[in-house]
Amino acid sequence: MAPDTLLAWSVVIPVKQLAHAKSRLAELPDPDRRALALAMAADTVAAAVRCDLVAAVVVVTDDPLVRATAQDLGAEAIPDLPRAGLNPALIAGAEHAAGRRPGHGRAALTADLPALAPGDLAGALTAAAATDRAFVPDAAGTGTTLYAARPEAEFDPQFGPMSRDRHRRSGATELIWPVDSGLRRDVDTLADLRRAAAIGLGPLTAAWSG
Repeated sequence: MAPDTLLAWSVVIPVKQLAHAKSRLAELPDPDRRALALAMAADTVAAAVRCDLVAAVVVVTDDPLVRATAQDLGAEAIPDLPRAGLNPALIAGAEHAAGRRPGHGRAALTADLPALAPGDLAGALTAAAATDRAFVPDAAGTGTTLYAARPEAEFDPQFGPMSRDRHRRSGATELIWPVDSGLRRDVDTLADLRRAAAIGLGPLTAAWSG
Protein backbone atom coordinates (compact mmCIF):
# COMPACT_ATOMS: atom_id res chain seq x y z
CA MET A 1 0.00 0.00 0.00
CA ALA A 2 1.45 3.32 -1.00
CA PRO A 3 1.02 5.16 2.34
CA ASP A 4 2.95 2.44 4.15
CA THR A 5 5.92 2.72 1.83
CA LEU A 6 6.23 6.39 2.79
CA LEU A 7 6.43 5.77 6.54
CA ALA A 8 9.51 7.43 8.02
CA TRP A 9 11.45 5.64 10.73
CA SER A 10 13.54 6.43 13.77
CA VAL A 11 16.15 3.71 14.23
CA VAL A 12 17.58 3.00 17.69
CA ILE A 13 21.00 1.35 17.88
CA PRO A 14 22.37 0.29 21.28
CA VAL A 15 26.16 0.17 21.71
CA LYS A 16 27.86 -1.13 24.83
CA GLN A 17 30.83 0.58 26.36
CA LEU A 18 33.76 -0.62 24.29
CA ALA A 19 35.49 -2.07 27.34
CA HIS A 20 32.68 -4.64 27.55
CA ALA A 21 31.69 -5.00 23.91
CA LYS A 22 32.02 -8.21 21.90
CA SER A 23 33.18 -10.42 24.75
CA ARG A 24 33.06 -13.46 22.46
CA LEU A 25 35.98 -11.94 20.57
CA ALA A 26 38.17 -12.33 23.64
CA GLU A 27 40.72 -14.17 21.48
CA LEU A 28 41.67 -10.78 20.10
CA PRO A 29 44.00 -8.43 21.98
CA ASP A 30 41.88 -5.97 23.90
CA PRO A 31 42.73 -2.92 21.74
CA ASP A 32 41.84 -4.88 18.59
CA ARG A 33 38.56 -6.09 20.07
CA ARG A 34 37.57 -2.55 21.01
CA ALA A 35 38.60 -1.19 17.62
CA LEU A 36 36.59 -3.86 15.78
CA ALA A 37 33.52 -3.26 17.94
CA LEU A 38 33.72 0.46 17.22
CA ALA A 39 34.27 -0.07 13.49
CA MET A 40 31.27 -2.41 13.18
CA ALA A 41 29.04 -0.07 15.16
CA ALA A 42 30.13 2.89 13.05
CA ASP A 43 29.47 1.04 9.78
CA THR A 44 26.04 0.00 11.07
CA VAL A 45 25.18 3.56 12.11
CA ALA A 46 26.45 4.95 8.80
CA ALA A 47 24.29 2.54 6.79
CA ALA A 48 21.21 3.46 8.83
CA VAL A 49 21.90 7.19 8.45
CA ARG A 50 22.12 6.76 4.65
CA CYS A 51 18.87 4.77 4.42
CA ASP A 52 16.21 6.74 2.53
CA LEU A 53 13.40 5.71 4.91
CA VAL A 54 15.29 6.58 8.09
CA ALA A 55 14.60 10.09 9.36
CA ALA A 56 16.70 9.78 12.52
CA VAL A 57 19.21 7.41 14.09
CA VAL A 58 19.43 7.35 17.89
CA VAL A 59 22.48 5.63 19.38
CA VAL A 60 22.07 4.62 23.02
CA THR A 61 25.49 4.42 24.65
CA ASP A 62 27.52 5.41 27.67
CA ASP A 63 30.81 5.23 25.79
CA PRO A 64 32.22 8.69 24.96
CA LEU A 65 34.12 7.48 21.89
CA VAL A 66 31.03 5.76 20.50
CA ARG A 67 28.99 8.87 21.22
CA ALA A 68 31.41 11.15 19.37
CA THR A 69 31.68 8.74 16.44
CA ALA A 70 27.90 8.43 16.11
CA GLN A 71 27.45 12.20 16.16
CA ASP A 72 30.15 12.63 13.52
CA LEU A 73 28.18 10.22 11.32
CA GLY A 74 24.97 12.22 11.65
CA ALA A 75 23.27 10.24 14.40
CA GLU A 76 21.97 11.45 17.73
CA ALA A 77 23.57 9.88 20.81
CA ILE A 78 21.87 9.60 24.19
CA PRO A 79 23.05 7.97 27.43
CA ASP A 80 21.69 4.63 28.61
CA LEU A 81 19.84 6.10 31.56
CA PRO A 82 17.90 2.93 32.48
CA ARG A 83 21.15 0.95 32.74
CA ALA A 84 18.94 -2.11 33.08
CA GLY A 85 19.96 -4.11 30.02
CA LEU A 86 19.45 -4.15 26.29
CA ASN A 87 15.67 -4.06 25.95
CA PRO A 88 15.12 -1.24 28.49
CA ALA A 89 17.81 0.75 26.67
CA LEU A 90 16.00 0.22 23.36
CA ILE A 91 12.64 1.22 24.85
CA ALA A 92 14.18 4.38 26.31
CA GLY A 93 15.70 5.21 22.93
CA ALA A 94 12.40 4.60 21.16
CA GLU A 95 10.54 6.79 23.66
CA HIS A 96 13.09 9.54 23.12
CA ALA A 97 12.66 9.21 19.35
CA ALA A 98 8.85 9.23 19.59
CA GLY A 99 8.95 12.36 21.69
CA ARG A 100 11.05 14.10 19.06
CA ARG A 101 9.32 12.67 15.99
CA PRO A 102 5.76 11.51 16.71
CA GLY A 103 4.22 9.68 13.81
CA HIS A 104 7.42 7.90 12.82
CA GLY A 105 7.90 4.17 13.03
CA ARG A 106 10.43 2.99 15.61
CA ALA A 107 12.98 0.32 14.88
CA ALA A 108 15.74 -1.34 16.89
CA LEU A 109 18.87 -2.45 15.07
CA THR A 110 21.83 -4.37 16.47
CA ALA A 111 25.18 -2.59 16.28
CA ASP A 112 27.20 -5.45 14.79
CA LEU A 113 26.06 -5.47 11.15
CA PRO A 114 29.18 -4.39 9.25
CA ALA A 115 27.84 -5.64 5.90
CA LEU A 116 24.53 -3.76 6.19
CA ALA A 117 23.49 -1.88 3.05
CA PRO A 118 21.11 1.12 3.24
CA GLY A 119 18.90 -0.33 0.52
CA ASP A 120 18.59 -3.62 2.36
CA LEU A 121 17.45 -1.82 5.49
CA ALA A 122 14.98 0.24 3.43
CA GLY A 123 13.49 -2.93 1.99
CA ALA A 124 12.99 -4.47 5.42
CA LEU A 125 11.45 -1.29 6.83
CA THR A 126 9.09 -1.10 3.85
CA ALA A 127 7.97 -4.66 4.56
CA ALA A 128 7.68 -3.91 8.29
CA ALA A 129 5.37 -0.96 7.57
CA ALA A 130 2.68 -3.41 6.41
CA THR A 131 2.21 -4.84 9.92
CA ASP A 132 2.07 -3.49 13.45
CA ARG A 133 5.28 -5.12 14.67
CA ALA A 134 7.86 -7.08 12.71
CA PHE A 135 11.35 -8.50 13.04
CA VAL A 136 14.19 -9.96 10.99
CA PRO A 137 16.04 -13.00 12.41
CA ASP A 138 19.79 -13.32 12.29
CA ALA A 139 21.54 -15.68 9.89
CA ALA A 140 21.89 -18.35 12.56
CA GLY A 141 18.12 -18.45 12.90
CA THR A 142 17.94 -18.03 16.68
CA GLY A 143 18.51 -14.32 17.24
CA THR A 144 17.18 -11.03 15.88
CA THR A 145 18.88 -8.15 14.09
CA LEU A 146 15.94 -5.80 13.42
CA TYR A 147 12.72 -5.14 15.31
CA ALA A 148 10.24 -2.57 14.05
CA ALA A 149 6.93 -1.15 15.26
CA ARG A 150 4.52 1.21 13.55
CA PRO A 151 3.79 4.52 15.34
CA GLU A 152 0.52 3.31 16.85
CA ALA A 153 1.87 -0.09 17.94
CA GLU A 154 3.51 -1.04 21.23
CA PHE A 155 7.30 -1.03 21.07
CA ASP A 156 8.14 -4.34 22.76
CA PRO A 157 11.62 -5.60 21.79
CA GLN A 158 12.56 -9.09 22.97
CA PHE A 159 16.29 -9.18 22.23
CA GLY A 160 18.47 -11.66 24.07
CA PRO A 161 18.95 -15.44 23.94
CA MET A 162 16.56 -17.15 21.54
CA SER A 163 15.05 -13.80 20.60
CA ARG A 164 13.60 -15.13 17.35
CA ASP A 165 11.23 -17.37 19.31
CA ARG A 166 10.57 -14.64 21.86
CA HIS A 167 9.60 -12.17 19.16
CA ARG A 168 7.36 -14.76 17.53
CA ARG A 169 5.63 -15.47 20.85
CA SER A 170 5.14 -11.74 21.41
CA GLY A 171 3.04 -11.61 18.24
CA ALA A 172 5.54 -9.81 16.02
CA THR A 173 5.57 -10.81 12.36
CA GLU A 174 8.71 -12.52 11.12
CA LEU A 175 9.93 -11.03 7.85
CA ILE A 176 11.32 -13.58 5.40
CA TRP A 177 14.64 -12.10 4.37
CA PRO A 178 17.58 -13.59 2.38
CA VAL A 179 20.05 -15.35 4.62
CA ASP A 180 22.95 -13.85 2.66
CA SER A 181 21.75 -10.32 3.41
CA GLY A 182 24.00 -8.02 5.42
CA LEU A 183 20.94 -7.23 7.54
CA ARG A 184 20.98 -10.78 8.89
CA ARG A 185 24.75 -11.18 9.26
CA ASP A 186 25.57 -10.02 12.78
CA VAL A 187 29.12 -10.61 14.00
CA ASP A 188 29.99 -12.24 17.32
CA THR A 189 33.03 -14.27 16.25
CA LEU A 190 35.84 -14.05 13.73
CA ALA A 191 34.09 -16.75 11.69
CA ASP A 192 31.03 -14.47 11.57
CA LEU A 193 33.26 -11.63 10.41
CA ARG A 194 34.59 -13.75 7.53
CA ARG A 195 31.02 -14.56 6.46
CA ALA A 196 30.11 -10.87 6.57
CA ALA A 197 33.21 -10.07 4.52
CA ALA A 198 31.93 -12.37 1.78
CA ILE A 199 28.89 -10.06 1.48
CA GLY A 200 30.94 -6.86 1.62
CA LEU A 201 32.09 -4.97 4.70
CA GLY A 202 31.57 -1.33 5.46
CA PRO A 203 34.68 0.85 5.07
CA LEU A 204 35.74 1.03 8.70
CA THR A 205 35.39 -2.69 9.36
CA ALA A 206 37.12 -3.42 6.05
CA ALA A 207 39.99 -1.16 7.05
CA TRP A 208 40.28 -3.00 10.38
CA SER A 209 40.18 -6.38 8.62
CA GLY A 210 42.68 -5.35 5.97
